[in-house]
Amino acid sequence: MFCFQCEQTAGGSACTFRGVCGKQADTANLQDELTGALVALARAAVGKKPGLSTHKAVMEALFTTITNVNFNDETVQQQINKINNEKTALLAGQCAENFRMDILWEDQEDIRSLKSLILLGLRGMAAYADHAMVLGYSDDVVNDFFYEGLRAVGDGKTMEELLPLVLKTGEVNLRCMDLLDRANTETYGIPVPVTVPLTIEKGPFIVVTGHDLHDLYLLLEQTKDKGINIYTHGEMLPCHGYPKLKAYPHLKGNFGTAWQNQQKEFDHIPAPVLFTTNCIMPVKESYQDRVFTTGVVSYPGCVHIEAQGKNKDFSPVIKKALELGGYKEDKPMTGINGGKEVTTGFSYRTILSLADKVVEAVKSGAIKHFFLVGGCDGARTGRNYYTHFVEQAPKDTVILTLACGKYRFNDLQIGTIGGLPRLMDMGQCNDAFGAIQVAVALSKVFNCSVNELPLSLVLSWYEQKAVCILLTLLYLGIKNIYLGPTLPAFVSPGVLKFLVENYNITPISTPEADLKRILG
Repeated sequence: MFCFQCEQTAGGSACTFRGVCGKQADTANLQDELTGALVALARAAVGKKPGLSTHKAVMEALFTTITNVNFNDETVQQQINKINNEKTALLAGQCAENFRMDILWEDQEDIRSLKSLILLGLRGMAAYADHAMVLGYSDDVVNDFFYEGLRAVGDGKTMEELLPLVLKTGEVNLRCMDLLDRANTETYGIPVPVTVPLTIEKGPFIVVTGHDLHDLYLLLEQTKDKGINIYTHGEMLPCHGYPKLKAYPHLKGNFGTAWQNQQKEFDHIPAPVLFTTNCIMPVKESYQDRVFTTGVVSYPGCVHIEAQGKNKDFSPVIKKALELGGYKEDKPMTGINGGKEVTTGFSYRTILSLADKVVEAVKSGAIKHFFLVGGCDGARTGRNYYTHFVEQAPKDTVILTLACGKYRFNDLQIGTIGGLPRLMDMGQCNDAFGAIQVAVALSKVFNCSVNELPLSLVLSWYEQKAVCILLTLLYLGIKNIYLGPTLPAFVSPGVLKFLVENYNITPISTPEADLKRILG
C-alpha cells in the first residue's frame, strides 16, 4: 500500500504496511483500485453527459476513500463494480483499462504533489456535494469538475498545467460549499446561537456522529414520543443551532468530544452509535454490537442502514437503544478542559447581523484582532497548541472557530468583548464558507483587502476536507495562514516553496511565538 493523505501518516512520509488510521493494506489497495476506476470513468465521460445517478456514484466513490470512512473490503469492492458498470455504460459496452495508481505514486515528486492536491481536494469536495445532493441540491459546474479533475490526475500534465487546476479545485469547492450552505439552511433554517449541555440524561439514548443533517432529521422524526433522547457527537454538534432540528425536545445535548477519542468514550456505552459519515475508527469489541453505519460509512461486522429512496429505516438503532436502556442516572460529562457545556450556532448570517456592533468595537479599539482557529482535530502530540493559543490570545481579540478542531478549547470560558462572546463556533468544516463571507464583508466595511484585515487564520488539518478548504483559501488569494500540527506529506519541497513564496503559509511553532509574530 501507499497512502499519505492524512496528517498522521507514518513517519511524516507515507503508510506502506498498515494505515495509522487502522486501515489494512488490502483495503487501502482496493481504494486505490477504486480511484483508478474513477479516473477511467472520467476519461470515458469525455463528450458525454453523465446523469445525476452517475454523478452520485462518483461522489460516493470519492467520499468512500476519505480517511476514516470505510474499512470494509466488501463494500469498497461493490463501489469498484458500480463505477466500472457506469464506465461500461458510458462507453456503450466497450472495454477500457482502469488507471493504475502506482503510476501516480511513482511520478516526479512535484507532479505527484500537485496531482495529489487535486485528488485529495476532490475527495473532500465530494463529501460536501454528496450531502447537498441528499437534500436535492446539485450544481452542474461542481458535477462536471469531478471528471475534469480526475482526468488531470491520470493525464501527463506539466506543473504549469496543473497549478491552475489546483486553484480551480479551490474555486469549485467554494461553489460547492455555497451549495451545501443553501441546502442546509433552506432545509433546516439559519443556525442561531445555542448553549449545548454535555450531561447525558438517564434513560435510553442514541449518539449520532458524522456530518449528515438529513440522517439526524430522519432519526429525530422516527424517535418522537418513544422515550429516547438523541445526542450529537463530533461534527454533529452544530446541528443544535438549526431551528428545524433544535425544535425536537428530545435532541438533548452533545456526547463526548472529538472523533479521535471515540474508542475511549464509546467503551461499553449503554446506547447505540450511528455513524453518518467520517470519522469512524477501528471499532472495539466492547461496543461493536451497538455501532450502526449508514451512507458511505462501512465497517466489518457492524449493521449498515441502507437508504430507501430519500428515507431510511432506523428501527434497528431504536430497538438497540431501548434494549440497552442508557445510564441509570444522569451522567455528567465534560469537555477536554472540564467545561460542562459548549456553545454553537454562530453562523455567518448571525455574525453579519451584528456587523454594526462588530465594526464599532473595532473602531473603538475594543476588538484589536480576529483569529479563525479551527479545522480538523486528531491524535498527534502537539495539538494542545490550539488550546494554549486560545487561552493566551489577548482579551481584546475574538476567536472564530469551526470543524472538530474546536473541541480543543470550545468548553473554555473566555468571556465577552464589546457585547459579543469572544469565542464563536461557526459550525462544521464546510462552514468555512461562512467564515469567508464574514471576512469579505468586513473587508468591504473597512475598504481594504481580506489580507489587510486584523484577521489571522490558525488552522489544524487531518483529512481531505481540510485540503479542499485550504485550496479554496488559496484560490481567494488569502495569505499568512498558520498551518499545523505538521505540514502535509503530499506537499513536495518544490510545491511547499511555491506556497510559502506566494501565500506565506507558515508552519505553527509555539502559541507564544506565533502570537508575538502575528500581533507584533
